[in-house]
Amino acid sequence: MILFLTGSPTRYGEDRFTMDNGFLDEVKAALPENPSILLISAAPDDPDFTKYVKESMAECIRRSGIAYGALDMLERHNASLAASLVASSDFVILCGGHVPTQNRFFHEIGLADILKAYDGVVMGCSAGSMNCARRVYSHPELPGESIDPAYERWLPGLGLVDINIVPHLGQVRSAIIDGRRLFEDVIFPDSYGHRFITFRDGGYIVCRGTPGEMHCILRGEAWSIENGLMHHLCNENESYSFMNVIFISPHFPETYAHFCAGLRRNGVRVLGVADTNYENLSEELRHSLTDYYKVNDLENYDEVFKAVAYFSFKYGKIDWIESNNEYWLEQDAQLRTDFNVNTGFKTDRIASIKEKSRMKEYYAKGGIPTARQIKGSEGLEAVKSFAAKTGYPIIAKPDNGVGAEGTFKLHDDGELEAWFASHPNSGAFVLEEFITGLLVSYDAIFNSKGEPIFENNSVFPTPIMDIVNKQLDIDYYTNKTVPPSLAEIGRRTVKAFGVTGRFVHLEYFQLDRDREGLGKKGDYVGLEVNMRPPGGFTPDMMNFAHSTDVFQIWADMVAFDERRKPLGDSRYCAYAGRRDIHSYKHSREEILARYGSSICMYDRVPKALSSALCDEVYMALFSTKKEMDAYFKFVQE
Repeated sequence: MILFLTGSPTRYGEDRFTMDNGFLDEVKAALPENPSILLISAAPDDPDFTKYVKESMAECIRRSGIAYGALDMLERHNASLAASLVASSDFVILCGGHVPTQNRFFHEIGLADILKAYDGVVMGCSAGSMNCARRVYSHPELPGESIDPAYERWLPGLGLVDINIVPHLGQVRSAIIDGRRLFEDVIFPDSYGHRFITFRDGGYIVCRGTPGEMHCILRGEAWSIENGLMHHLCNENESYSFMNVIFISPHFPETYAHFCAGLRRNGVRVLGVADTNYENLSEELRHSLTDYYKVNDLENYDEVFKAVAYFSFKYGKIDWIESNNEYWLEQDAQLRTDFNVNTGFKTDRIASIKEKSRMKEYYAKGGIPTARQIKGSEGLEAVKSFAAKTGYPIIAKPDNGVGAEGTFKLHDDGELEAWFASHPNSGAFVLEEFITGLLVSYDAIFNSKGEPIFENNSVFPTPIMDIVNKQLDIDYYTNKTVPPSLAEIGRRTVKAFGVTGRFVHLEYFQLDRDREGLGKKGDYVGLEVNMRPPGGFTPDMMNFAHSTDVFQIWADMVAFDERRKPLGDSRYCAYAGRRDIHSYKHSREEILARYGSSICMYDRVPKALSSALCDEVYMALFSTKKEMDAYFKFVQE
């Protein structure tokens, strides 16, 4: 279902659907050619008013350039045909009028149940929009209603959304009813513990999904009314997303506060779950979170489950559960499964993105070459036979692991035997043929249709395994552009794994020589998929390299399923790491004196990341690779 909530589809006094905020274009795009239209009356027992509404709406639709096949009005005389009339219509319009009167009629014809199976376009006008809520706020509008103790301000509605609107802001902001100010004396007091959305005619909310599980976006200038206060939400030609997103462990890495800030800017209700006190969160993160739930231990699933259940009870349906963190991917999947959150992997798919042995199946589905592999659980003799076919060295690494931690390079049978002897948990490892080549990554953000809205390429000249195991300095860089052949295989990999709505970090070897069964020199071979952003400072490097904000691009994907943050000029972004255990020719002061105009960041690296990323980082921008290579040499000499 596609649902439009309007005060009026026209600007006040106009005779056609407004084009402001993209409304008419969005309605036309949602409708089939020559739609069948059904109007549902707000005054089913007033034939003169009903006739007027039908004629004026038909003329308004015609003037809007919408050619329709048929147009009918559902009212008292044909109420018994409600189900068949709705089912045979492409466009159902819930007309404006008196909210309680229309609400009674909707219940009499069982419209809530009828719409559960409806897959067309619905548009609410004024009262029709208000009655779409699960629990309808029906503010007094006729004389006597605001002072009548029997007047019911809360009514059971159609249950399509959990949004209460106060329509026609331009006309009613200064309205007086029964001698009382409608906003200050009636609506504001009623808003304690509730949230109302108000906008002028010309603004609207568009929702997509099924009844009760809609993803809604507000377009146009609007305000919220909560706890007696009125807050500005967005301006004309801007959007605001009605979503509940639970972010697991938003405080680590520290930069993940930027994801939450991007969501908050898009109007998303950001709900944090972590194991630290609220006052320990950064100022940016505290400002970005709508609510926060502290657990004693994020490893304790029962505690985290209770946190999500609390947010679900307090704020309604949860639209996203995400950590963007490799460590929590399995827990994220379990939470999505238990709370029926469909924007991400659930438990039935998590093994395919966590276990290296399962990744092979999906690589094969996409026709992506990968190194030959055997599970350690097959035993020493089987692995020896495997090594006899591939040749030494071979690589042993955890089947379910992150980065290069716990990875070993074995050069002969003797080292293999010693490794088995020292690893009683060898069944948790896979062993692969050793491939020589350049390690590169394809980093991208994909929307819900599986389309990339941002792509990046990073290059790692020294293998991460050697950096970690030998405690070498790390130098790597973000490329100015993504090579077309890498973009092609990256997109193909994402399609093979069935990925949508995610930030991904995919690793490949670019072959340094022809290898039978894998490809020619320069071809890409699949190494590992990571269904989360690249680690460390790489997201910051992408921002610097492409003059953009990938944290905001991800948040735009979540809220609007598109990229709204543009890309600017592209340069190389170089990461030069230095270790405390080494001595260097050039001091920090010398580095800053020589490259100060190029350096975009220098900092200490968090201890949890220093094994792979060194203890100190100097990050700089360059237009040419020659300049970048000279920089690496100077910093690490």
